[in-house]
Amino acid sequence: MKQDSDLRNNLKSIRTRLGMSQQDLANIANVTRQTISGVESGLYAPSVAITLRLAKALGCQVEDLFWLERDLPEIEAVLAKPVPNGQQLRVSMARVGGQWIAYPLIGKDAFRQDMIPADGESTSLTGTNKVRVRLLDDNLDTLHNTVVIAGCAPVISLWARATERWHPQLRVQYNFANSMAALHSLCRGEAHIAGMHLYDPETGEYNTPFVRDVLAGREAVLITLGVWEEGLLLKSGNPMGIRTVNDLVALGATIVNREIGSGSRMLLEQTLQKEQIPFDAVQGFDNVLKNHQDVAQAVVRGVADAGMSTASVATAFGLGFIPLHQSRYDLVILKEYLEEAPVQQLLSTLGHRMVHSQFEILGGYDISKIGEVVATV
Repeated sequence: MKQDSDLRNNLKSIRTRLGMSQQDLANIANVTRQTISGVESGLYAPSVAITLRLAKALGCQVEDLFWLERDLPEIEAVLAKPVPNGQQLRVSMARVGGQWIAYPLIGKDAFRQDMIPADGESTSLTGTNKVRVRLLDDNLDTLHNTVVIAGCAPVISLWARATERWHPQLRVQYNFANSMAALHSLCRGEAHIAGMHLYDPETGEYNTPFVRDVLAGREAVLITLGVWEEGLLLKSGNPMGIRTVNDLVALGATIVNREIGSGSRMLLEQTLQKEQIPFDAVQGFDNVLKNHQDVAQAVVRGVADAGMSTASVATAFGLGFIPLHQSRYDLVILKEYLEEAPVQQLLSTLGHRMVHSQFEILGGYDISKIGEVVATV
């Protein structure tokens, strides 16, 4: 039978994942190899009997193998960031504050280490910041059970994966953003939780003054994820003998910096100001990278002699480390999201041993106060 133009299948992907050749599957399902080839290429629509035999041979449901293109839902969503006009996009989706948010998977946002699977593809723009998205499957429950966190702490991904093991129906989407960018993302309704580590030297407080300023009257709670050591990453063995920020200038060291709005950049600026060192006296001060991993890799490759990051990142990359400050990393959550079941499930794992062990073995974190509400605004 000729293939229905709307009929789609993933027979080949399931077969190859199981390590089966076309002939292997044909033998088990009692069909010809040409039948398998025709179905996989979309040239042949199998009968009900063959469909059932294929599903049985592969140990899955018929719906896992075949679907109709027109049956896939299409929804309107708000774009989390501007994109080139008219460009089709791979997007990740989540429900935040009663509306669908589409996160474009473009450039570095398309990767963590492996490429991130898409939930859908944009089909058309419907406004200046809205888009129609054709979902790639009809599992809306997964999208409804997605918690979005914006932040820059590498341990967030460890927490997310441990949580997903404990709650298999929950999905945690981690969007990388520096502290201020994460807070603004929360304010715009693009995330349920913002992670941040900003210190205000005038009040001696962590994070709370910045939250009050940006949220401007909206109610939120701050929950501690941990206290981490921040300081200078150095080449292994510290060949230049750097001990303080003053040595950066005295020894002519080259650094890489972080972008405005990041806690690491703010700490570097505050430390230089305290030592009365002009920013432009430090070589590389304007050489900006946008995450902890890139800073570490710049030092590993010899692009820079030093960079601002955390003790845990230094350990992960085998680098030297000079501690400068202990910063409290807080999770900022709008009160309107606190009672949502997926958010509750995620937060409940902060007391779980599985999460604690991941943080402890990483090093550089004090999690004695993890899960504590430290402020309400």
